[in-house]
Amino acid sequence: MSTSTLVMGVSGSGKTTVGTQIAKGLGAVFADGDDLHPQANVMKMSAGIPLTDEDREPWLRRCAEWLGRQQDEGVDAVLACSALKRYYRDILREAAPGLRIVYLDGSRELLASRLSHRPGHFFNPRLLDSQLADLQPPGADENAVVVPITLTPDEIVDRAVAELSRPS
Repeated sequence: MSTSTLVMGVSGSGKTTVGTQIAKGLGAVFADGDDLHPQANVMKMSAGIPLTDEDREPWLRRCAEWLGRQQDEGVDAVLACSALKRYYRDILREAAPGLRIVYLDGSRELLASRLSHRPGHFFNPRLLDSQLADLQPPGADENAVVVPITLTPDEIVDRAVAELSRPS
């Protein structure tokens, strides 16, 4: 039985950096949800326009399809995706029952600082507040590991892999 893991959090939380290392630690394949965004979403975010639920749904469906394909093929998978709302995570869970979550949790100040040092990414740092407003941290029933982003990336990965490797 394959496993699917979501590495979630707002932009700047380290989803891609941490997700690639978690995948390596678990012997899983990795996908970055940013690579699955329709071009229209990328253009809106680049212009500093927050995405709506309607904008996000086709993207989330693409992410869910990727996770579902990995499960169907029996491949362990890690997806980096903001998945800010429970409803978004529910879409992913439909395709990947048993989805495990690593939630990268951090303060607005730390996230803003990180975004200011990330040139060349399409995400406009002005959108951070809209993402934080939309954020619904995972509930106790969502099989989530919460890791503070004040830790180093290696410490985050070590903690997440240790938690994910425990028997359920």
